Amino acid sequence: MIIIKLFLCGGGSNKQIMFALKKFKSVIANKNKPILYIPLAMNETKYTSCKKWFSQEIKYIGINSFEMISSSKELSEKNFNDYSALFIGGGNTFKLLNELRQNENLKKIKDYLKKDGIIFGSSAGAIIFGKNINSCLLSDKNIVKIKNCDGLNFLKNYSILCHFKKSNFKNNVDYLKQFSKNNKLLYLPEENVIFINDNRIKMIGTNKYVKFVNGKFFIHNFANFKKDINETN
Repeated sequence: MIIIKLFLCGGGSNKQIMFALKKFKSVIANKNKPILYIPLAMNETKYTSCKKWFSQEIKYIGINSFEMISSSKELSEKNFNDYSALFIGGGNTFKLLNELRQNENLKKIKDYLKKDGIIFGSSAGAIIFGKNINSCLLSDKNIVKIKNCDGLNFLKNYSILCHFKKSNFKNNVDYLKQFSKNNKLLYLPEENVIFINDNRIKMIGTNKYVKFVNGKFFIHNFANFKKDINETN
């Protein structure tokens, strides 16, 4: 039996998503193993600051140690079973997907999830688990010029966009209405995290989110999320 444990974060960190991080910790079986932090969405020049940021973030998770990779090749050489969970951070979504496609890392991540692995994806690290990453085209530039923008599609054929707030919504709404004619989409605020546990999908967080379908958008209260996602197409 395949049991997926996947957290998709709207882009917030530490106190913003404290309850989701506590839930993340609660599903980790062996807390003595380090977390593997994957910052490949970021520019390589920022990896030092990424490491400093995550050293603070794990205090909110409650795990004592972590390791960080700095290349797709290094990631491919890791045995994921040596870690309590994977944490895929934010940055440029197109760069991240391109890096993970190298060295068969995407297949490795899929297999890990399907064998009781645990992944927390934040911002770009969440968007790649949707159906198509062109959801973020106005927020991220396709700096690596990839043509195949299909994501991992772990959220019932929904694409994902993060960092929902009024200013971002105003900038993205027209594009997303057009995008949603072929791609259902969930637009998540930074404070909310989607938790996929086996076939159950729930929202952790109380802020409103936006659903785009067939060229229209609907602003929902988080309380409607379970019915909205699990009982509708």
